[in-house]
Amino acid sequence: MSTISAITSPEAWEKHLNSLPSTTLLIVSFHTPWAAPCAQMSTILSTLASEYPVTDPPTTSWVKINAEELSDISETYDVTAVPFLVLIRDKQVLETVSGSSAIKVRNAIETHASRSGGGEQTANSDAAAATSEKDGETAPVDPVKQKEELFKRLGNLVKAAPVMLFMKGTPSEPKCGFSRQMVGILRENAVKYGFFNILADDEVRQGLKEFADWPTYPQLWMDGELVGGLDIVKEEMAANGEFFKPYSVKADGDAAAAS
Repeated sequence: MSTISAITSPEAWEKHLNSLPSTTLLIVSFHTPWAAPCAQMSTILSTLASEYPVTDPPTTSWVKINAEELSDISETYDVTAVPFLVLIRDKQVLETVSGSSAIKVRNAIETHASRSGGGEQTANSDAAAATSEKDGETAPVDPVKQKEELFKRLGNLVKAAPVMLFMKGTPSEPKCGFSRQMVGILRENAVKYGFFNILADDEVRQGLKEFADWPTYPQLWMDGELVGGLDIVKEEMAANGEFFKPYSVKADGDAAAAS
């Protein structure tokens, strides 16, 4: 599976850009470490990257760039806000996506990844199109296949970090009281965790309810297994005072808070 590499200097960027075949789709994520939406986008892109196998020559290449540290590169691609995605092939910008909409990002990547270097859609991607026309009618997408693909994506997403919180809003701006309480519990226990704002992706929001067989949010997952919602987490903590210890950034005897 593909992974995301960090570009840390202008020289490394030029070297990487020049090393790619003209047919490779380059997915560039501009981010800053302090912006909460960037953390969610990192989770989204890591999950998407894992769906693309490593090939020779590479079909896709995934990199991330700190927009503030490498401001010259940011200016080259008109990055004025983060997260910001740039899709490039043969050193030409194909599309940009500003913001943290998982649907827009996924659609953009899938659209351009399915096209050859000459800009023509391949036979395989034609066959995999969401709809096809026959005798003037539009054939619906196969719901079974669509569900299988969604569940595969969700299976990767719940494993994106050892502790994953699916919540309404972001840790800095929770959109419901239960999500706010869950974030508070994780912070109090210095837990390092990934998060996903289910309000930004309705496909995940609805699909995860069925995938997890759990109808409400927030949902806390640990090592790819569902723990449950706020009440269950509180019960687990009451029964086991060291419930979060394996996932805490605190060393034994160290009272430092999670960053």
